[in-house]
Amino acid sequence: MTVVRFGVSLEKGLLDALDKFAEENHFKNRSQALRHLISNNLTEKKWESNEIVAGAVSLVYDHHKRDLLSNLADLQHDFHDVILSNIHFHIDHDNCLEIIAIKGESSRLKELANRLIGLKGIQQGKLTTSSI
Repeated sequence: MTVVRFGVSLEKGLLDALDKFAEENHFKNRSQALRHLISNNLTEKKWESNEIVAGAVSLVYDHHKRDLLSNLADLQHDFHDVILSNIHFHIDHDNCLEIIAIKGESSRLKELANRLIGLKGIQQGKLTTSSI
């Protein structure tokens, strides 16, 4: 990928905020911080426009909860067309972490994530968005 250099003029307060953002997020320079911010903004636009995107749904749950594993499996089978893969980790004797990689139209991915996170017994859930 070709890198093009250009000049940017910013108010002092905005530049200070950019420098603070870069430092807090361990970017080596302002260019990396700007690339990150622009990329995230474009990804958000793709998710808002119902384009084909990718992401991951992370779930934490107690696998002993009644009917939860069956409901998780049923829901994932209902959305088999957008699920790329999943991985299951045992956090401790009772709790599990499941990460589900997804790809498809953003509206369908949001629906899947909301339905998964909303299942009775899910302790924590998060949709992480990405573009392709």
